Amino acid sequence: MKEVREVLKKYDLKPFRYQKMGKVMVVETEKGSYVVKEKRIDNTPIYQYLNARTFGYYPKIITSNDENYEITEYIEEISMPDEQKILDLVDLVTLLHNKTTHYREVDEDDYKKIYEDIENNILYLGSYYDDIITTIESKVYMSPSEYLLVRNISKVYSSLYFCKKEIEVWYTMVKEKRKQRMVVLHNNLNLSHFIRNHNSYLINWDKSKIDIPIFDLYKLYRNHFLEFDFSEILKRYENSYPLSEDERKLFFILISLPDKIEFKKNEFDMCHEISEKIDYLYKTDRFISPYYPKNGK
Repeated sequence: MKEVREVLKKYDLKPFRYQKMGKVMVVETEKGSYVVKEKRIDNTPIYQYLNARTFGYYPKIITSNDENYEITEYIEEISMPDEQKILDLVDLVTLLHNKTTHYREVDEDDYKKIYEDIENNILYLGSYYDDIITTIESKVYMSPSEYLLVRNISKVYSSLYFCKKEIEVWYTMVKEKRKQRMVVLHNNLNLSHFIRNHNSYLINWDKSKIDIPIFDLYKLYRNHFLEFDFSEILKRYENSYPLSEDERKLFFILISLPDKIEFKKNEFDMCHEISEKIDYLYKTDRFISPYYPKNGK
């Protein structure tokens, strides 16, 4: 706290109230309210690049680059339904991607690495679930969570089969390409990192990087797949920032990969976790199936 007070004093900010909100602190001063958080990484290069691309949709930063803490303006959020909020978030992400799009030269090895990473993950998960099911079926009595997994294991295997088939198609599509579309990724998209006031703002850029655009969609889907109809979200995104066929295919592969289920929790929690992960696979199947011919998955 002493170090925080020293940083505030350096910028002539006299606090009269502190409020802890998650990993940040909201400080009320005579000049207004500010958010203070410990700086884990220096985001200056990303902020500079965003400014150069006229994307200023993040809270104004008060502190200089060499501080251990980052102080930003506090933005009061307008209350709105989550269904509207996520659409506004998608609109801002498409603006981010449009303003920062560029192309880099690649060779087959760049795509081959993605292909091999996913292929190896598919093989690992297939082997992992084979071993798990063999162990469970060797028991005289299954636990409720084990029975739940065995009863639904066909969905896990069908998702792995789909990913295996599609990654081969994807690699055939891209291995001759020599340019790859890149954008600035926020890389941690969820509703808690979006604020709507008179403008829209993205906060918490600690994981931001430059990479292919689908990774922002992937993070958003994984964080909110249970809450929203992502078919409408993807359509809204593509209305402003259409994905190429190979980008969309890779996105569908990534979200279709099953999670690894480990039996490390109590029985109640394991049943809840397995149920959620199986629901995820079914919901993902429903989401992407309109993009494939009948019986294509």
